[in-house]
Amino acid sequence: MKKNEDSDQPLWKAYIKEEKYWLGAVAGAVIVFLLMFWLCQLPLTVPAYLACLYLICQSGLFFYRFSQFRKYHEYLENMTGCPETDTLGERLPKDTTVCEADYQKLVLGLLEKKRILTEEQIEKEKEASDYETLWAHQIKVPIAAMRLILQTEECECREELKGKLFEVEGYVEMMLCYQRLGSLHGDLAIHSCELEDIVRKAVHKYARMFIRKKIRLDFPDFHCQILTDEKWLQFVIEQILSNALKYTQAGSVSIRCDCEQKLLTIQDTGIGIAPEDISRVFERGFTGENGRNERTSTGLGLYLCNRIVTELSHELRIDSVQGSGTSVSIRLDNITIL
Repeated sequence: MKKNEDSDQPLWKAYIKEEKYWLGAVAGAVIVFLLMFWLCQLPLTVPAYLACLYLICQSGLFFYRFSQFRKYHEYLENMTGCPETDTLGERLPKDTTVCEADYQKLVLGLLEKKRILTEEQIEKEKEASDYETLWAHQIKVPIAAMRLILQTEECECREELKGKLFEVEGYVEMMLCYQRLGSLHGDLAIHSCELEDIVRKAVHKYARMFIRKKIRLDFPDFHCQILTDEKWLQFVIEQILSNALKYTQAGSVSIRCDCEQKLLTIQDTGIGIAPEDISRVFERGFTGENGRNERTSTGLGLYLCNRIVTELSHELRIDSVQGSGTSVSIRLDNITIL
């Protein structure tokens, strides 16, 4: 017999519990009927026959009502598992009692409130997204003006200011990328690319930071054709290089490619990641021990990288020894073209 999941008992037991007063009334009527004949010292043959006939009729009614109860339960159970809540009100079974009608009014009222709250939430999110997009584009104007000023004006801290301005541009780009995550799949353009060219563009972007921090770059030539989206993979590599430079005060950053396995590895000699943080580095907003020490950490860089790499059907892996550096590997051989 099918289980009633809500009460964790067989459905027929749940039905008996629901109809206990009716069943009690039927049993009580039979007992009173027979008791009256017995007290009057009348023959019990005829009333016993009538009592049996009455019980048979009530049993048939019991099984009929149980079958209706089971169908009703299964129908509601299927509705519970259906994700389409917008049409739930139209699919509610016809009410047969006053209480069922009251419950349906309550459900329809709650659905209407949910619809209103959902629309309000969507509108608020759209307004916030529009404002963030507008801000990100407007901030590019003063950034460009500051860069122009730094290129023409001579001052002792110009290089340092250029570095800070570069960081600001990176954060703006990260925010724009975060906004496009929802429509990322439709923005992908998968085609054959030369991996070395993508990596060189990312390295060129951070060339000044390598020089300013005096970090040695170990980047031997390689040739590896891959299927990917060049723009988004370059963003991922840039984020990994940014983290490597941020958490490496001295030493080197090496970039290696295993062309046979389509495996790109970026390794630094920085401060590394605490063992307890490794499993959580891809969580949104998680900064870990390093992030608490580095106040400018947002906890979004690796989250974005993992989301993009997953969308590209690649695979991202991080290995680290605290105090000895971090190795980030991107496996690029499992691209799926839909």
